[in-house]
Amino acid sequence: MIVEFSTALLNSFTQQEQLAQTTINMLQRIDSIIERHLDLNQTLIEVAQVLHAEFEHFDWVGFYLDDQDKKGFLKLGPYVGPATDHVSIPYGKGICGQVAVSLQTFVSQDVSAEDNYIACSTEVQSEIVVPILKNGVFVAQIDVDSNTKNSITTEQTELLEAICTKLSPLF
Repeated sequence: MIVEFSTALLNSFTQQEQLAQTTINMLQRIDSIIERHLDLNQTLIEVAQVLHAEFEHFDWVGFYLDDQDKKGFLKLGPYVGPATDHVSIPYGKGICGQVAVSLQTFVSQDVSAEDNYIACSTEVQSEIVVPILKNGVFVAQIDVDSNTKNSITTEQTELLEAICTKLSPLF
């Protein structure tokens, strides 16, 4: 019994170490993209590509930016995944618009349970939207859709928040 418990505990620590190492590696990859001083759109598409490739259940990864030409609207920025009709979203509408107003990360493990969800695809089951703030002001957000329910982990949420913090100075 003690041996089984010890083995389970050791496996748990090993999994946590692997998650921590994955996060460190991912943040280093993001740093290397940022340090190449690409233009903003190229940086964002490369970040989206890395996240889409790294996480099997990140089926759509993209950015919505504050639309400087249309006050109170988001405009679609670089993304990886299926095409979307949602190229402009009013603040407050849908999960993306909600995050632009609340300035808080929003995770939905089951988008069908959300009153304010705008369906991009009938296949999407989970979504996370993380705001990018510059000096406390909303400038953009990362939006990740998954075709799997309950697929967004706490570690992935923390990783995406750290990435958004790293991207903030670019805006």
